[in-house]
Amino acid sequence: MRLKNKVIVITGATSGIGKSLATKCIAEGAKVLIHGINESAGQKLVDDLGENVKLCIADLNNPDSAKKIIASAIDSFGKIDSLVNNAALIERNNLLEINEESFSKTIAVNLQAALFLIKAAFPYLKQTKGSVLNIGSINAYTGEASLLAYSISKAGLQTLTRNLANAHGVDGVRFNLINPGWILTDREYADQIKKGLPENWPEKLGKDNIPFGKMSTPEQLASACIYWLSDESIPFTGSVVDLEQFSIIGRNPEK
Repeated sequence: MRLKNKVIVITGATSGIGKSLATKCIAEGAKVLIHGINESAGQKLVDDLGENVKLCIADLNNPDSAKKIIASAIDSFGKIDSLVNNAALIERNNLLEINEESFSKTIAVNLQAALFLIKAAFPYLKQTKGSVLNIGSINAYTGEASLLAYSISKAGLQTLTRNLANAHGVDGVRFNLINPGWILTDREYADQIKKGLPENWPEKLGKDNIPFGKMSTPEQLASACIYWLSDESIPFTGSVVDLEQFSIIGRNPEK
């Protein structure tokens, strides 16, 4: 059990990557505070995973949510060993479509909330010599044309991670970030259906998109996250890890 007796706070954990990570953390011996906005899905996950899981419902667009989530973890478990900023709002927009309201909301949920969750958790992380794991995206490097606000928010999260790692290594708190590539979550599957792809689109992708023939899964990503939440990754901090099926930086595939 690589996370035995550790207390992990995971935002956006009632579905997708966060749900898979919460499930994996419990299997590795952790106690988990799962956050989300879907109470019925969250309660079902709590019922499925057992007594070492607690649920906090909070809208990250609300400035008070960070303090509420961290207080819930402390009330439930008495300490925090790791915070995983996983929750993200994904709205498709480009330069011509974007407006101030949608941009502000994306930044508030994807970046601002992460910052203030870290701030609220920081005193407790100092006590446990804990860590923060931010879930970014390879879109941070340039991003899809239709994911302008999302890409900007993930680029900010990457800089946030490195800045805090530089500033607070002396406090014994580590900050690392994973940039997932294309992950087959339920939300991604539904999003592609809305864009007009057939129901079996994951089986019809060419190797230009998925070199190994199958999309990466939330469960595979969750397994990779465990290393960064465990003591095995000490003393690494300020790391940005791209988890994708091809090299994003400098990619120039040959036909």
